[in-house]
Amino acid sequence: MKKEEIMITKKLTFGNKVLKFYKTLALPHIPLKGIEVIQPYQNQEVRGYMEKFFNKFFRDTRKRIFVLGINPGRFGSGTTGIPFTDPVALESACDIGNKLVKRREISSEFIYQFIKHWGGPRVFYRDFFLTAVSPIGFVQGGVNCNYYSHPTLLKAVRPFIVDTLTAQFAFGARKNKVIVLGSGKNQKVFNDLNLEYGWFKEVYVLEHPRFIMQYRRREMQDYLNKYQDIFSRALL
Repeated sequence: MKKEEIMITKKLTFGNKVLKFYKTLALPHIPLKGIEVIQPYQNQEVRGYMEKFFNKFFRDTRKRIFVLGINPGRFGSGTTGIPFTDPVALESACDIGNKLVKRREISSEFIYQFIKHWGGPRVFYRDFFLTAVSPIGFVQGGVNCNYYSHPTLLKAVRPFIVDTLTAQFAFGARKNKVIVLGSGKNQKVFNDLNLEYGWFKEVYVLEHPRFIMQYRRREMQDYLNKYQDIFSRALL
């Protein structure tokens, strides 16, 4: 890399790096029939909302704790291009008006309850970056499909996941700790990868927001408190 290119790279904000990553994201080959990829990042309207969001909350070079979900779903980041952020949260919580269909996504609903609990988007995104183990989502038979749902799919996307996680950590990850959302297969896949590649010294794991909202909604306050505890410990 030339000296001039290195200087330009150093001037990029965290948000600039995120936007460049999504703009240039190349899709992996999916060998399974009937599985479609959720990948909204090339849509011009969506990209405009992404630019507003990442330039609003990540216009700096601070390092952040990475928070890894599973993969985008149809009605959340699969619509807005912004992890764990549905069109309603984008407008009401992040104050970024949009013309997208205002449909709620339950993972986004929980996350933004927690972000409000934490102190609001400005405070939260100063120290944390939400993303996913797989930056693209999958649909099978009209419903969301996780990257680990089929052994063949996981095997096909594993190199892609390694490459894209490595690229994202280069945005400015705090190298000692990471938070994984999904205390099951997502945890196992990431722990195996982290053991192999040595990305982080300590991995915190929390129940995924979708699990909480589907099966433990009555205990939401308890989970908000648990999230508060783990996120606070990750910052120490």
